[in-house]
Amino acid sequence: MSYGFLDVAMTPSVRAVQAQLGVDSIWRDFKGHREFDRFTGNEAAFIAERDSFYMATISETGWPYVQHRGGPPGFLKVLDAQTIGFADFRGNRQYVSLGNTSGDSRVCLFLMDYPNRSRLKLFGHASITNDPDAIAKLAMPDYRGRVERGWLIRVEGFDWNCPQHITPRF
Repeated sequence: MSYGFLDVAMTPSVRAVQAQLGVDSIWRDFKGHREFDRFTGNEAAFIAERDSFYMATISETGWPYVQHRGGPPGFLKVLDAQTIGFADFRGNRQYVSLGNTSGDSRVCLFLMDYPNRSRLKLFGHASITNDPDAIAKLAMPDYRGRVERGWLIRVEGFDWNCPQHITPRF
């Protein structure tokens, strides 16, 4: 059975470190209790409540770039069981994430809920849309931000993190 997130994250180098540190037996035969590459109602509800997230992209030189994305609650939308999207509101106009994904579509998102000490992380492939119908589905009509384009992210896998070290912020 696919575990999605760990299938992507557990590279040979990670497995070597796990073996070196004596924890490889925990993960060698790990089987998720379901596929973590399709959203359930639980993930959809969590995503709909977020008013921000962090998104990492990869530059042509191999460096990661992490950007904070924000908007009104619900600006990140679940479009189907494996696709999320959001309207790209005009910001500082550096376009680093946009440029990075034009060369490598892989992204990683962290969605945080500090008061409830929850976080959802996901791997996916991003694409950009200028299709008016798609942008209309992603737009937030009552939000003053200017929409420049739409982002669509096809999810490869996701995982819920342990809350142990999340400081509850209110």
